[in-house]
Amino acid sequence: MSVPFDEQTRARAAEIISRYPADRSRSALLPLLHLVQSEEGYVSPAGVEFCAEVLGINKAQVGAVATFYTMYKRRPTGDYLVSVCTNTMCDVLGGQKVFDTLSELLEVGHDQTTADGTITLEHAECLAACDYGPVMTVNYDFFDKVDPDVATGIVEELRAGKQPMPTRGARLCTLKEMSLQLAGFADPREGAVADGPAGDATLRGLRLAQEHGIAVRDFDPNTPIRSKDAGDKPAPPTTRPAAATSTTAPDVKAPDGKSPQVRTAETRSPDAATPVPDAPGTTSPVDGTPPAPDDAKAAEAAGVASNKPASDAKPAGDDGGARQANLEGSKEAEAEK
Repeated sequence: MSVPFDEQTRARAAEIISRYPADRSRSALLPLLHLVQSEEGYVSPAGVEFCAEVLGINKAQVGAVATFYTMYKRRPTGDYLVSVCTNTMCDVLGGQKVFDTLSELLEVGHDQTTADGTITLEHAECLAACDYGPVMTVNYDFFDKVDPDVATGIVEELRAGKQPMPTRGARLCTLKEMSLQLAGFADPREGAVADGPAGDATLRGLRLAQEHGIAVRDFDPNTPIRSKDAGDKPAPPTTRPAAATSTTAPDVKAPDGKSPQVRTAETRSPDAATPVPDAPGTTSPVDGTPPAPDDAKAAEAAGVASNKPASDAKPAGDDGGARQANLEGSKEAEAEK
């Protein structure tokens, strides 16, 4: 039986819709689907109807989106969605074996839920964590470098009513609680988002950038993010000086008349004899007029004339004499056998 959507759900739906421009309210459909899933544990027909009602669209439009994304479940799902990556990298490292072990343990297959309604098991095509493979997630929180024994231990804890700590990220919550977060509402549990450090592989790029002094050009981490009161006004410009470039010429705005082809030609690595692209006083090439049809035909005729066919109607470069010598050599080899 579907759970009726109460006033709190309707108030949350109105809050979600208010995040978008009035003429773009349909953009709120994705978080609204997470919202109804947080109520029922899946997107039911009643949930589809609710979304269509609050957005003023039809149920077919809602259903088309709900069936496209795998994070929206179309039938009752357990409190804990266990997803095992079986894509190429994790599969090579043992992901399929992990899935098969859990499938046998739980007596369910892909996208099936245990009899007590606690756990739903599924294959995952990719969990975007190849550095930690094989990986599995529980309600989208990561457990890295798992093997059949580790995965079994995690699932046994879930069946016993416990919540094992993910390798990284926040502490576990139920699928309904996670869906509410995905709808854009903060986890109300104290310290819920403060647990679990980022993994070493995740931070490796940041550490290398810090070691070598690499930073995004003109990026100032102290630049404030626009507030709602600022409307569409751009954020205040930074006063940080621009990073040095490989040219001594000042930056000059490119002429609007340049085509992408011309700009590509100009920006190729110059040598000492090549003027710096866009340097003051430099004459930039301009787009020429495309060749007339007669010119194109003449060029084609010249190309054909320079590569006359041999007697067998193949290009002269295909040496008929060499081909004949090869054939005769093959016959002599066969005779010797």
